[in-house]
Amino acid sequence: MTLQRVITEFGTGNDLHGGDYTKAAVRAVQDAIHHSSLTLIRSLGVDAKTMQVEVTIGVPRPDLVDKEQVLAVLPHGTGTVSVVEGGLEISNDEGTNKTVVANAAAVVRLEVPVNVPGRRR
Repeated sequence: MTLQRVITEFGTGNDLHGGDYTKAAVRAVQDAIHHSSLTLIRSLGVDAKTMQVEVTIGVPRPDLVDKEQVLAVLPHGTGTVSVVEGGLEISNDEGTNKTVVANAAAVVRLEVPVNVPGRRR
């Protein structure tokens, strides 16, 4: 069997008053994963623990995201996180605080059994 992409979800998260890039990234991933139901995975008879999740986070300062904290919010399977430039950073009028907006994409891959009707070969 080979890994097949079965779910792609997107989310947005922010930290309104603290400028915390990791908090915004975690919220973006939570937003993405809460848009999905694992009904498909269960109907295939596949254990959700075998999922491989590839997370991509977009923020203006990728170096300020703690990837381990982002991984910790994934409820199933194993994951990887890459952080790239994107998102937004907006300073308040006084320049004393900032809002950070992060975007997330989560791609779930599974080994899909060969005998599933409609499966591409």
